[in-house]
Amino acid sequence: MVLHTHQHHPHVHLVVKAEREDGKGRLHINKAMLREWRQDFAQEMRRQGIAANATPRSVRGQTKRGAKDLFYRTQARGQSYALRERLDDIVHGLSGTNPVADPARGNLLETRKAIIQGWNAVADRLEAQGEIVLGGHVRYFATHLPPVLTDRERLTEEFMRFVTAERSSRMRRDDWVRDRTLERTR
Repeated sequence: MVLHTHQHHPHVHLVVKAEREDGKGRLHINKAMLREWRQDFAQEMRRQGIAANATPRSVRGQTKRGAKDLFYRTQARGQSYALRERLDDIVHGLSGTNPVADPARGNLLETRKAIIQGWNAVADRLEAQGEIVLGGHVRYFATHLPPVLTDRERLTEEFMRFVTAERSSRMRRDDWVRDRTLERTR
């Protein structure tokens, strides 16, 4: 276990060996069990007087999870075949007249809808208790969550920003060359 206090939000990383000491049998940890462990851990910390919570990323408005170390490093070196394939797919979709919709989008939108309903329910309860300002802050948070984007949509936006930046850079270079040519002809 390691405590990180050097960032904006202190947090703990916990490593669990998923097999018995004799090497026989493995501990199967699914998402629901991991979520329950996180909640139990936070509850135990609160019992000991430490402010802790175990909110899922989506409730905090974060839709993108961090890349696994291997993928992050290969992408940073420009050697990611998976990224290249996704980019090729995006370029193909953009050049076609019928880009393929991302099937994950529907699930993300349903999750976001449930999260906003949950935050609005919290705001309603706060306001019913006379906490009007705090309820307003909660509503503001819920209405200003970042847009829901699938990985494909996020990558498409990044690619389009890159293409736009490259075009404007090329145009500036062309303008500079044109200006220099005009100067030489005078």
